[in-house]
Amino acid sequence: MKVWIAHERGRGLLGELPAGVEVEVCRDATAWPSDPAEVEFWVPPFASVGRAADQLPKFAGLQVVQLLSAGADAWVDQIPDDVRLCDARGVHDKPVAEWVVGAAISSLRQFPGLVLAQARGEWATPGASRELTGKRVLIVGAGSIGRAVEEHLAPFGVTITRVARTARPKQGVHGVEELPRLLPDAEVVVLLVPLTEQTRGLVDAAFLAALPDGALLINAARGPVADTAALVTELATGRIAAALDVTDPEPLPPGHPLWQLPNVLITPHIGGSVAGLLPRAYGLAGDQLRRYAAGEPLINEVTQGY
Repeated sequence: MKVWIAHERGRGLLGELPAGVEVEVCRDATAWPSDPAEVEFWVPPFASVGRAADQLPKFAGLQVVQLLSAGADAWVDQIPDDVRLCDARGVHDKPVAEWVVGAAISSLRQFPGLVLAQARGEWATPGASRELTGKRVLIVGAGSIGRAVEEHLAPFGVTITRVARTARPKQGVHGVEELPRLLPDAEVVVLLVPLTEQTRGLVDAAFLAALPDGALLINAARGPVADTAALVTELATGRIAAALDVTDPEPLPPGHPLWQLPNVLITPHIGGSVAGLLPRAYGLAGDQLRRYAAGEPLINEVTQGY
């Protein structure tokens, strides 16, 4: 069985491999295996989906695509129905949760403005800043990353409200249709939903208008979950603030209005980019490969409809 992976380091991180497994490494995002038709199990590079649409017909023997990312939205429409698509759910939970907490503290304590003052050599004292402690936090996306965010927020004594696509009353999870009632009480809103046709543009003008004055919107999901025009319009009033690890478009081009807003913290989609990422991601890929070789069920399979 031929396995194609995205990083040379991954070869040693997969762990012990079943007999007969041959691993070929893609050394950059434009390289492709010597004989794609022989590839049965593929761990693609993070940024390869654009070329995958053109190249997938060459993978005649492909059975499994194991992503290194938690989100699979860019792949769902590219993968043939008879190929199993699996995401890296669980791999990015703690790093993204750390980013959410860090972004919340940075925004509420006004760190971005202080960093700019430092660059100017100014001892700036903006006055009393807000604190994360005791905030009412609405988490939109009650999956594994949402649970990790809750764990990381626990020491701050926040009040958590959970929202998912479908209500789960026994687990204290509200349905997305309840957002209009929940948003006016939310001091911090954390977006963690996958990008689907149902969540595209979820954060629209009405969503933003429902937030109370001083609310902080944190997007650690996907850029198109928020309507960018509505976001710019609402943020430009200064009524609310935002911390964005993702944008639409992405990368955010020079001169875009979001760059100029002082109440917006932007990071370049690095929420899950930490030194421990590859060991965890390839640890999962190795486990999946062993399951597949043994004829056992795979985990993290992405179903049609996502």
